[in-house]
Amino acid sequence: MTDKGLLSHRKQVIILILTGLSVQVGHCFGPLYIKKHNGIDVYIDGNAQGEQVHIPVVVSASGMTDVVYNDFYIAEGADVIIVAGCGIHNAGCNDTRHDGIHSFHVGKNANVRYEEKHYGEGEGTGEKILNPVTKIYLEEGAVFTLDTAQIKGVDSSVRETDVFMGEKSKLFVTERLMTHDKQTVVSNMEVQMNGEGSAAKIASRSVAKGESSQTFHPKAIGNAACHAHVQCDSIIMDKAEVCSIPEINARHLDASIIHEAAIGRINNEQLIKLRTLGMTEEEAEAVIVDAFLD
Repeated sequence: MTDKGLLSHRKQVIILILTGLSVQVGHCFGPLYIKKHNGIDVYIDGNAQGEQVHIPVVVSASGMTDVVYNDFYIAEGADVIIVAGCGIHNAGCNDTRHDGIHSFHVGKNANVRYEEKHYGEGEGTGEKILNPVTKIYLEEGAVFTLDTAQIKGVDSSVRETDVFMGEKSKLFVTERLMTHDKQTVVSNMEVQMNGEGSAAKIASRSVAKGESSQTFHPKAIGNAACHAHVQCDSIIMDKAEVCSIPEINARHLDASIIHEAAIGRINNEQLIKLRTLGMTEEEAEAVIVDAFLD
């Protein structure tokens, strides 16, 4: 990872171990610096166009609590994709937990797509716990796309997302969640639209099965002339519970903010149509759920 020649000719940087590093992505690559806390500083040069940074994490020790701080500094005009994937395999009797705390400082007119994927597995009785924290700071004209997915195996999750938007910046959020058995998830999001002409589109889709519970609290605050649309759609099954609390707060005369929320069961007509094609009820439900979350 420290070979400057290798890195400068690759379009994709993959960081496998989070041990207090500082990495620069672009035409110039500096040394690796030790940090005071566990994690990585990633500096993305303004000349970086179409490059990717991957930071996968796998936690497989039962009873481990892992807290990682990753900070991204994206220079003016950069265009980059950042992928963070975290998997927990817990085969033991103790709880295993990963808290990924990420901050993104996005420069003027930069374009960032951030994909976050979480997954849990393991036959042990210990819980698999993921608590991501995401903080996003957008300068003038910056565009940030946040695509998060937590589809299977995570017993407990509290997700905290805070966004601070500058003038003419844009935010696109797509959140996809599925819970089953007795899993719980809480997703809190606060978007501060501080700059004139800023715009945000937030869409959350979830499926709750078994006796699982989900709570969503997206909050859009318009502190300037801005536009925002918040939408939460959920499918509820079995004995699950879903609580959706979209909140909008206009603090400027020209702040235009819309919110929508819908919770319901799978449409019986869709089930019947798929059953007539030869599917079992379980297969038909899986097709509908997959299409809903896609």
